Amino acid sequence: MIKNYLTTSFRNLRRNWNFTLINITGLTLGLACCLLIFFTVRYELSFDQQHKNIDRVYRVLKHAKGENEKGYATGMPLPALGALRNDFPESQISCTYAVRQTLVTIGEGPNRKKYSQQANTVSFIDPQYFRLFDYNWIKGSAASSLKNPGTVVLSETQAKTYFGNADPMGKTIRVNNHKDFVVTGIVQDPPATTNFPFTIMLSFASLKDYGAFTNWDDWDSSYGGGQIYMMLPEHVSEDKMEQQLVSFVKKYREPKHAAVEEYVLQAVNNIHFDTKTSNYSGRTISKGMIWAMVLVGVFILITACVNFINLATAQALRRAREVGVRKVLGSTRGQLLRQYFSETAVITVLSVVLALIVAQVVLSNVANILNIKSEGVVFVTDASVMAFLAVLTIITTGLAGFYPAMVVSGYQPILALKGKMRTSGRGQTSLRSGLIVLQFTISQIVLIGTLIAYSQMKYFRTLDLGFQKDEIISMPIPGQGAGVLEGLYAKLRSEPGIKSMSYSAFTPMSGSNWQTVFKYENDAEFLDFEVVMRPADTAYVRTYGLKLAAGRMYLPADTMREFVVNEAFAKKLGFKNPADILGKRLTIGGSNYKLPIVGVVKNFNTYSLHREIIPCVLTTDRGNYSTLGIKLAANADADQIERIEKVWATTFPDYLFSYTFLDQTLNSFYEKESKLFDLFKILTGIAIFIGCLGLYGVVAFMAESRTKEMGIRKAVGASAFNIFSLFSADFVKLVVIALVIASPVAWYIMKGWLEDFTYQVQISAWLYVAAGLGAVIIALITISFQSIKAALVNPVTSLRSE
Repeated sequence: MIKNYLTTSFRNLRRNWNFTLINITGLTLGLACCLLIFFTVRYELSFDQQHKNIDRVYRVLKHAKGENEKGYATGMPLPALGALRNDFPESQISCTYAVRQTLVTIGEGPNRKKYSQQANTVSFIDPQYFRLFDYNWIKGSAASSLKNPGTVVLSETQAKTYFGNADPMGKTIRVNNHKDFVVTGIVQDPPATTNFPFTIMLSFASLKDYGAFTNWDDWDSSYGGGQIYMMLPEHVSEDKMEQQLVSFVKKYREPKHAAVEEYVLQAVNNIHFDTKTSNYSGRTISKGMIWAMVLVGVFILITACVNFINLATAQALRRAREVGVRKVLGSTRGQLLRQYFSETAVITVLSVVLALIVAQVVLSNVANILNIKSEGVVFVTDASVMAFLAVLTIITTGLAGFYPAMVVSGYQPILALKGKMRTSGRGQTSLRSGLIVLQFTISQIVLIGTLIAYSQMKYFRTLDLGFQKDEIISMPIPGQGAGVLEGLYAKLRSEPGIKSMSYSAFTPMSGSNWQTVFKYENDAEFLDFEVVMRPADTAYVRTYGLKLAAGRMYLPADTMREFVVNEAFAKKLGFKNPADILGKRLTIGGSNYKLPIVGVVKNFNTYSLHREIIPCVLTTDRGNYSTLGIKLAANADADQIERIEKVWATTFPDYLFSYTFLDQTLNSFYEKESKLFDLFKILTGIAIFIGCLGLYGVVAFMAESRTKEMGIRKAVGASAFNIFSLFSADFVKLVVIALVIASPVAWYIMKGWLEDFTYQVQISAWLYVAAGLGAVIIALITISFQSIKAALVNPVTSLRSE
């Protein structure tokens, strides 16, 4: 019986090969998209799930109460570590202190090798870290490997990079040509799905001696890379601990600070999905975006299934006599249902196999777009993927096959044999119209969303940030010894392709930031808001194109002597006119010096556009200069960077030269949004293409079934344009109805997406008009081939067709 069903199914599919091809193409694309989205969603949801106690581990955040969702800081003051351990001895508490780009040197003399490590792959690690997070130890142990100063634990790959196949235990690495660390442990590489991508873990006991930007007694300053984690006892809930942290803040912070500042817990499970805060991996994605991807996958699959239903019901007339003969010969409705379900299953299985091949071929491209590590992933050997495909096959067969099977198997044999069944009845016509509306509604929701995302991406690139970003390179400076910075500056100044240079701790907009508190004038207590510091020399304003709103730039100095603030700072203190703040005095952080404000710069963005402009203070502080910014002249030639490298190498012969263009660095802040936008462009194209396939198939069948009607119309004088209009008018109406339905849905979805940005584009009406016109044009192009073909057929031929 099954063999008979399959034989008949293949025969029918071969007979209607054109419609079979449309169905298989649509289902293949839809299923391939679903498979790739499943892989992506599974990847994103698997972050840090390898740790057995992950549901009890939290990151401690500092929150400015008046800032709502935008006032969270990941960096914690270092004194908080000891205080938390003292007050909460039942909790396991650890601190990680990741450092920026690092130079690692192996060996001495002519055999010495240098390696540049990316930011956040090197971190000072407290030994208790391994009680919170699970690692597979190859050599050494969690209890003792980082117990002593001057020790380091390497990942397996990192150890092989440095020492090859030799035993790394007991060997030495030098970090930033400053301090030696002895290898005391080797762990398996961290998975790609982790927010802790450390491959070099230095003993936390060495941090003070290393000389990082730290102040072990300063409760007012913090560095975003210095983060504290807690594993709560099983009997202590998150809410209970946060209530205890309220008392903790009151105990250790001044009353004025305790009134506006609080410590809150962020589940490590949620770090990857919280776009309001950063993490060491530099990768976040909101759960809303994940559900959006799932929804798009479902939409695309529904669109493909709609094609099947539309074409199957449209072809019902062709199957009417077959059904009549089968019923007269004794076939039951159940047997007919199984026959038509088997046809659907054959198409679905073929589509699944093709989808699996397509998905495997394009996997690396999709992974590259989304920055997913997919090396070695083979879908056919992945049990969860195959289980997903099995479920998808059943669902797709049910969705695509149920209604057509019920319609065709329900024909009355007498009417079917007399050929009196119609595919243009009100019920079936309404169904096909509704399904076409559904297809184009889905396509236009995705299209409108993509247009809004494009507008937001364009807004990012064109918004005035308050400083210049083009033709500026920045490079890390490894040392500030006596005369070193001055010597490098003097050598580079003679280069004709350099317009200006500036030493600073950070570029104007940076992923790393120093926030601290301050006292104003003669206040005995710190004010209730923090400022972001931008230590820099006097050329900072000129190099980055900042503009003075009042006063002057501070005078050259090695330490803090004068301050320049931004307009947001003056406004926060109540000064409507920036010039009125000149001469006022500030005390920054834990210092005892009251220094004057001598200038005000116009506002510029210090964080990404996810956050608003906040109060900022510029001042000289040579000891914290770690970046050299170079503004290249407009006439700089292609070899300018190479000449800069040669000069740099004479000053820092023991270090590797590296640089980045500032505009590229700033674009990386929105890499996640940009890559998702690229993905949605592809999905939009696929959704529209699948919809057009179905529309083409329906129009093709309608043209075939109305051949005699077209002949009569042409015989009585109808023009080719009249015939084309007849076909087009109804479908254009359906597209317009779809636009009316899609517009509010797309607006609601994208409004939620835009709320993640402080600076966001306004959703204008032209986007909906553009989407509607685009959909109409695409529909007309799809319809035109078959309708024009029908309109140009000789009426004599059309009238003889029956």
